[in-house]
Amino acid sequence: MSSTPPPSPPGYLDAASGEPPHPLVRATWERTLAQGWADPARRYGAGRQARLLLDSAREAVAAALAVRPDEVVFTGSGTQAVHLGVSGLGLGRARVGRHTVTSAVEHSSVLHAVEHLGGERSLVAVDLVGRVDPEAFAAALRPDTALACLQSANHEVGTRQPVEPVAERCAALGVPLLVDAAQSVGRGPLPLGWSVLTASAHKWGGPPGVGVLAVRTGARWRSPSPVDEREAGRVPGPVNLPAVLAAATALQAVAADAARDDARLRVLTERIRSTVAATVPDVEVVGDPHDRLPHIVTFSCLYADGESLMDELDRAGFAVSSGSSCTSSTLEPSHVLVAMGVLSQGNVRVSLPRSVDEADVDRFLAELPAAVARVRARLGAEGL
Repeated sequence: MSSTPPPSPPGYLDAASGEPPHPLVRATWERTLAQGWADPARRYGAGRQARLLLDSAREAVAAALAVRPDEVVFTGSGTQAVHLGVSGLGLGRARVGRHTVTSAVEHSSVLHAVEHLGGERSLVAVDLVGRVDPEAFAAALRPDTALACLQSANHEVGTRQPVEPVAERCAALGVPLLVDAAQSVGRGPLPLGWSVLTASAHKWGGPPGVGVLAVRTGARWRSPSPVDEREAGRVPGPVNLPAVLAAATALQAVAADAARDDARLRVLTERIRSTVAATVPDVEVVGDPHDRLPHIVTFSCLYADGESLMDELDRAGFAVSSGSSCTSSTLEPSHVLVAMGVLSQGNVRVSLPRSVDEADVDRFLAELPAAVARVRARLGAEGL
């Protein structure tokens, strides 16, 4: 299944926070509302119809993840999938111990879930491009390690992680590995060897409010929720079937076009990387320049503030993100950039939607130097 997404909203360059809905989402949602409104657990005709639709969605997502359908369940969000994945592994391995191992650059949802488990935590350091060393990760594993977590690729700088070598080392010691694949699903083959994988539909152009939790057969996972017969007893309550089927349909479509989109977006992100470095003084482009996701570019500007830069670019018509937006409530830079040891001041993350208009990229690159200069001038840093 393949279709060309419509153009993204003008100036929208924050796909890592959420891809614009794929054009198949609305039609699938409306069709499912008409045909799949009944409880899939019921045996009468309308219930059986709903069950067929739910099964087809599960099979489509399982195929994209290269797993069995009975290993896939749907959650209310990617965050809920992470929380259930971490908590379930922690409960399933409680007799082993309470020690956990994660990279220092995991998404906050993973770090918060691990913290909530309690017990001792080990954070594995990363290099200057944000990647862990498999041997260092393995050295952090212990006999009482309940679980380990390693993202497929970093959500702020795009660097891919060595999941398969880490998974091999975890498997040798019997430690289950949870992989947060929110930014990678739908963008080509996924790494192998994990025990639990989580994802979020709105990252690939599905509707918000749909997460995916995949638990491999044999993983010692125990539900942290009260018993519920739905979703293999892993997620309480009924699924949002129209949203789930729309998410599965969108995933099929983007997966079919992944190679084409990868090639196109890499050309554009390489243009951004080189142009920003050449046109903005005192800037550091961060993340691996080669082994990275195709759609994410991150750079930091000295003598500037990330939140001010986002606001300045918003006034110019661009939606971007910042990993170091020091807000009045936190006053803390990005934990990812700090762990990498790179400049965290004045950080901007540009993440391109699959249907990005190349003219928007050109317009962004033309506007950026002046936007940075205006922010620096307001901060009294012009000419430093």
